[in-house]
Amino acid sequence: MSIPVSRFGHLVHALKSVLALREPADSALHNYFRIHRELGGQDRAFVAETVYAVLRRKRFIELLTGPDATQRQWALVALMKLQGINSRELEPLLQPGETEWLAQIKAANHTDAPLAVQADLPDWLIEKLKTSMSEEEILTLARGMQQAAPLDLRVNSMLAKRDDTLDLMARKYDLIGEATPWSPLGIRLKEKPSLNKNPLFIEGKIEVQDEGSQLVGFLLAPQRREMVVDFCAGAGGKTLLLGAMMQNQGRLYAFDVSEKRLNNLKPRLKRSGLSNLHAQLISNENDLKIKRLHGKIDRVLVDAPCSGLGTLRRNPDLKWRQQPEDVAELVVKQASILASAARLLKPGGRLVYATCSILPEENQHIVEGFLAQHPEFKLLDAGEILASQQIKLNTGSYLQLLPHVHGTDGFFAAAMEKVAIKTTEADPA
Repeated sequence: MSIPVSRFGHLVHALKSVLALREPADSALHNYFRIHRELGGQDRAFVAETVYAVLRRKRFIELLTGPDATQRQWALVALMKLQGINSRELEPLLQPGETEWLAQIKAANHTDAPLAVQADLPDWLIEKLKTSMSEEEILTLARGMQQAAPLDLRVNSMLAKRDDTLDLMARKYDLIGEATPWSPLGIRLKEKPSLNKNPLFIEGKIEVQDEGSQLVGFLLAPQRREMVVDFCAGAGGKTLLLGAMMQNQGRLYAFDVSEKRLNNLKPRLKRSGLSNLHAQLISNENDLKIKRLHGKIDRVLVDAPCSGLGTLRRNPDLKWRQQPEDVAELVVKQASILASAARLLKPGGRLVYATCSILPEENQHIVEGFLAQHPEFKLLDAGEILASQQIKLNTGSYLQLLPHVHGTDGFFAAAMEKVAIKTTEADPA
């Protein structure tokens, strides 16, 4: 089936908008579709899928087309080489000379391309990964990142059970899914339907959340009646999980410096059925609202702002938008946030530091630096914590998840405990 000329034209223009990299790809596409309301669902899906395919394999396309290629040429090559559309289907779109040009590109052999091109990562990121991985490991990881992510859901244990939800989804809503391998609350869908109008979503029984993100909550493992803080709550995906794990008891604080992100939490909180969650806007990690809680909290989650390079399956534009200086700024912020969050804990309390990054300098190095400066904290074994909750996943002392190994986004998390201070009574004089 041939591609309508108008649909192809929108692809070219959307590529131009997204590849400017002035904003996140999803925002750029959202704005493009908002302007071009005449586009139907199939048109939007075609444009979005092809644009994301280009972002995942940008260096490969650059190698094929050369440095002076137009967005139109990029679109044609992407359809042929990445989307598997044959020459006959492309023929109605071609201008004079493009048939021969595409034939040459189709016949080209680039098996000896440099590692950065095969991995489709920027040179600076390849160099950073080489400090902790072999070239073969980098390429295996990168190819996992080049695959589109599945759609993972979390069942709200306050309102539903996973088995019942899977059955209802298949029987009533024609949604085929399966239980995630490790998270006891996770469902992985075969397709990527829009869920905003689905009754299960509207009633708060399901939330979209990657399985790796869910496992971070199980590493914190909050208990009923505890005082718990999500230090960088964002739009509250992990916060809502923590509230459900606490069975809506105790007190759960959601702190964030972004009013917009906390506002996005409000409708999700309303659907969730939770009443123990208290969202609070803070100015920075040393806000007075935080200082008032020093030494009073049982568990703290620090889902730190990071490069997001573990989410390249979903956000492939990040590898082209992030720069080494951005990472350098982030590691300073991460260390400061972790140190501030640690002050909230009472003796015996648990601290979990997590990122969706694959870079050791944002992960292990931050934790090692923190432990060196804070001898009152000790590292816990992530595998043992998960095993205690019947989750048979052991990646060592740290929780380290990778797309090509675990089927999740790239996540890192470390669990630490504030050691109780032993006191002895002074001998009477």
